[in-house]
Amino acid sequence: MALFLLVVLVAVALGIIGVAADGLDYLLAIGIALFAVDVIFFAVRVSRRSGRRPVR
Repeated sequence: MALFLLVVLVAVALGIIGVAADGLDYLLAIGIALFAVDVIFFAVRVSRRSGRRPVR
């Protein structure tokens, strides 16, 4: 969970720098891509855990 939050913070920071700095639009694109990959990875990880619970 800590790694997820760290990657989200890095993605947000890259997005802010990409918007604020002139000519660094690629940082915004990297930040958006990093955030999307992180959310997808987290969703897959959570969905795998929920499937392993035994039925009572």
